[in-house]
Amino acid sequence: MRYYIVIPAHNEEAFISLTLKSLAAQTVLPQQVVVVNDNSTDNTHAIVSDLAERFPWISIIEKKSDAIHLPGSKVIQAFQKGYEQLNDNYDFIVKLDADLILPPNYFETIIRIFQSDSEIGMAGGFAYIEKNGDWILENLTDKDHIRGAFKAYRKACFEQIGGLKPAMGWDTVDELLCKFYNWKVVTDTSLQVKHLKPTGANYNKTARYKQGAAFYSLRYGFIITAIASLKLALLKKKPLLFIDYMIGFLKAWLGKKPYLVTPEQGRFIRKYRFQKMKAKLT
Repeated sequence: MRYYIVIPAHNEEAFISLTLKSLAAQTVLPQQVVVVNDNSTDNTHAIVSDLAERFPWISIIEKKSDAIHLPGSKVIQAFQKGYEQLNDNYDFIVKLDADLILPPNYFETIIRIFQSDSEIGMAGGFAYIEKNGDWILENLTDKDHIRGAFKAYRKACFEQIGGLKPAMGWDTVDELLCKFYNWKVVTDTSLQVKHLKPTGANYNKTARYKQGAAFYSLRYGFIITAIASLKLALLKKKPLLFIDYMIGFLKAWLGKKPYLVTPEQGRFIRKYRFQKMKAKLT
């Protein structure tokens, strides 16, 4: 299977060389890797350009956007710019962060997963972070969720869900829409990806409000938002984040923020979320 990778990058000089070298070490190489250098002020461009001379399947393009680092729109707008540089001669497309080290068999395994079942629309591994010299699971989500840092989409699935939404919550709505259209989402515990920079390390307080706004835009409703917010705050071991998330939800509700999904999709999402909650209680 042919696969392309798009890597949005903003001031990633400390990590991007490791990420690209881990791609060069893959047992099945990508056909193309596009790095979107988004307003970097460090040596990201020079590092990627040097590696592109060694590996012809790597290329770099420039993008100028706001320097403020917020989750959601910035990274997906960069992804979209990179995606536009590619042709459609691929079997699956990958959105990858610039601060990862993937095991050498990562994409060989992803290919095997996709080939095993034509109804599998998304596949991925798990993120691990370093703590006291050990690599431990970055346990922020359920085991059936693929982290936004390394999303692989079958072409037909990617096209049916309408690509990636340039908004906070993009890496949740994509999987929910996959399920809405009866695609399967598969994770593989054997694929342990080293995440070199903890999630949200550079996010400010505004980003915390955006999480609650994202729950609103997914049409979760107040009850599911409250439960999801409490769970996420506890997973991050910062209970007071719950307040920020709920403030973000209420601001989005009062401001009538646009939804990311249709009313029909919203009903499906709420039903799906309630079913998952019920399953965990039984």
